[in-house]
Order: sequence, then structure tokens, then C-alpha cells
Amino acid sequence: MKVLLLNGSPHKSGCTFVALHEMEQVFAQEGIETELVHVGNLPARGCIACNYCAKNGKCVHNDIVNDLAGKFEEADGLVVGSPVYYAGPNATLTAILDRLFYSTHFSKDLKVGAAVTSCRRGGNETTFDRLNKYFVISGMPIAGGQYWNGIHGRNADEARQDEEGLQSMRTLARQMAFLMKSIALGKQTYGAPEREPHLFTNFIR
Repeated sequence: MKVLLLNGSPHKSGCTFVALHEMEQVFAQEGIETELVHVGNLPARGCIACNYCAKNGKCVHNDIVNDLAGKFEEADGLVVGSPVYYAGPNATLTAILDRLFYSTHFSKDLKVGAAVTSCRRGGNETTFDRLNKYFVISGMPIAGGQYWNGIHGRNADEARQDEEGLQSMRTLARQMAFLMKSIALGKQTYGAPEREPHLFTNFIR
């Protein structure tokens, strides 16, 4: 099994990395392969609604999003980590996720998702909520831990002192590992749930 982790912080080894690395160590103990990709400092632009991806199966902007597409498809789980900016995720990460989820047409059903936030003091809950919406709209079960999945600190050294936050990351990783393994076993035993053809309606008469 494999988990893809995205570090949405512009600081490669900052607070968000501390949280994600804590999870990586648990995944290793659980026999789950991981790949951590640092995306928070990349020059990624937002979706321009050109629908190039609908015809060509990839985003018109040939950057990290197209590189991540194959990794996401192969993964059993996705962890998205972001610092808090004005009570929301890093704009670069949001641009990447918008395009990654929209331009990829493979089924994301039953891939397990988890959001992780880092902040000095506040704004983590709204950031956490925003990131989880990518999973919900895509049919991805969301893993939970023992509290909001976040770590506190102004820098990596302070984050490493947040004992409850680090414990939350370890708990989250164990919960996520259990959920992925349970889903794999359920698919093997019962098969995946049947999906009806998607109905698209507009709220007009």
C-alpha cells in the first residue's frame, strides 16, 4: 500500500513537514510505502476553466499537477498538509489541488484522505475544513485522529515541542493505515460499492 503526502508549506522543513514526517514514521511501522512531495513553493497557477483536461486527460499547464496525477492514481491514501494563511490553506496548494482533482479522471472512490494543518495559534479549523472538501466531493473516506489534525508552532523547533500535536499525527497515521487496510479487505471480500451514473443538474427551470 502507498500514501502520497503533499507538503503545502513554502518552507520545506518547517512546521508542516514536522507533522507529515511524524506520520511517515508510523506508516513505515505499518508497512505502508510513502512519498512526500514538497509543493508549497512552486510557481503553480490556478485553474483557467479551459476544459483542456476533459479532451486530453491532463491539465493544459504542464507542471507539478501532471506530475502528481500518476502518483495520486497509484496511491491508496492522500495526506495534504498546509500552514494557515488568513484562516485558510496556502494559495499555491489550493491551486494545485483544484487542478489535480479536476483534471484527473480516474476514480478516487475509497482512497483515504487526511488533511493536516500547522499554525502559530489559530485558523487551523477553517483550513482543515477547506482541505477536507476535496476528499468529500471525490468519494474519499476521511481519516480522523484524536483531535483536529494540526500542529502548533511558529517554526519547526517549536512544532517539535507540541507533544499533543505530534501524538495527534501518530494517531491519525495509525487510523489511516487501519482504514486503508480495512477497505482493501472489504473490497476483496465484498467488492466495491456500486456507483450509479452521475447525474448533473443545474438549478434553473
